[in-house]
Amino acid sequence: MSVDHADKLSEHLCTVTANASVLDAAALAADYAEDLIVGTVRDVHGAVAGRVHGVGDFIGGGTTLPHRMHDGISKAVFTGISAGLKASAKGMRAAGRAGIAPGIDDTPRGRFVVAAVNGLIGDRLRDEGSNLAFDMGVRVAGRDISLDRDGVAAAFPKATDKVVVFVHGLSENEAYWNRTARPKREVPQRRSYGDRLEDEGWTPVYVRVNTGFPIAENGVAMAALLDRLVRSWPLDVRRLALVGHSMGGLILRAACAVTTDSEDPWTDLVTDVVCLGTPHLGAPLERVVDKGVRVLGALPESAPFGRILEYRSTGILDLRHGLASDVQNLPNARYRLVGATLTRSRRSVTSATIGDYLVPYASAMGRPRRGEAMFPGAETLHVPSADHFDLLNHDDIYAAIRGWLLDRTDPPTKEESPTG
Repeated sequence: MSVDHADKLSEHLCTVTANASVLDAAALAADYAEDLIVGTVRDVHGAVAGRVHGVGDFIGGGTTLPHRMHDGISKAVFTGISAGLKASAKGMRAAGRAGIAPGIDDTPRGRFVVAAVNGLIGDRLRDEGSNLAFDMGVRVAGRDISLDRDGVAAAFPKATDKVVVFVHGLSENEAYWNRTARPKREVPQRRSYGDRLEDEGWTPVYVRVNTGFPIAENGVAMAALLDRLVRSWPLDVRRLALVGHSMGGLILRAACAVTTDSEDPWTDLVTDVVCLGTPHLGAPLERVVDKGVRVLGALPESAPFGRILEYRSTGILDLRHGLASDVQNLPNARYRLVGATLTRSRRSVTSATIGDYLVPYASAMGRPRRGEAMFPGAETLHVPSADHFDLLNHDDIYAAIRGWLLDRTDPPTKEESPTG
């Protein structure tokens, strides 16, 4: 990157979390330590003590002195700990506002923390007005860019008329696409899918999504973002390819289903939709957690632990069943589905239950046990002996993506496209 280009680019880089510092993150940790950890210990302790002292109360015909003494002491202890944590959180936020600490979005590790936390409780952070909450944006050099002609031109000085958009999964950010390629060799291939596709004339665009928000809401935001991106692109976009990992694939599908009154919708430019380990039929882990909450809630001693699990975001809850069955696929795009399995066989019991650790193979392929496949005519790829995160950069997957994107030079017509 030249000095002139770097200066021009810096004028158009912005960050939604620009006001968030590492002290804001520490304050958030103190808040949740007070609410979840201390609160859980207090409630479990109270439930167990109540059951134990209940025997003595029953025999004594009322609340006994030991019971009253225990409740008074435990209340004082837990109140003191909670007050200390709340005071610490308040102090750290004040110090953060004073600019004492560096911005949390300034380092890769800080951006990792922000993405992870927002995936878990992003909707709650937004409702609370937290500085750590962020909105969707196109990212370059770890920052959001301005989606206007000047901002896009500065961010993509070598833009071509073929654009490939990458959208990450739950609690991830755009840097996850830089994962070391698998399988590992003596000299690991570290170039991402986007870097390698640049050699083929494509321009990669990376989007950061707050995965704690509802998938439908993110779909609408993604549709608006892609519309602005296409309209601000330095050239007339001839082809638009979409690549989503895990939840990212659901968000892209939701975006493609958003209706518009535009005479030239961006969806008409989409030629390929590639889903990597996307839970089209839902993720069993979320269903297991949901059942766990119900089981824990059956007893007063275990109910507080269930409250911790209930803190998960709406985005995570949406993974229980995937998108609604009436979400339509684009008639002018070719759908490509990639699924990994921990075993070599895609027909094993392991592949059918946990698949790549998080998504069963049938869910990644959109093939329910009963009913028709969700993507008739879609091209598929099975990646054996791989996990969910190997899909972010794998030599076999890149070879497939390269073949799919170079398979044609012109967008398919609606007459020749398969219906999804």
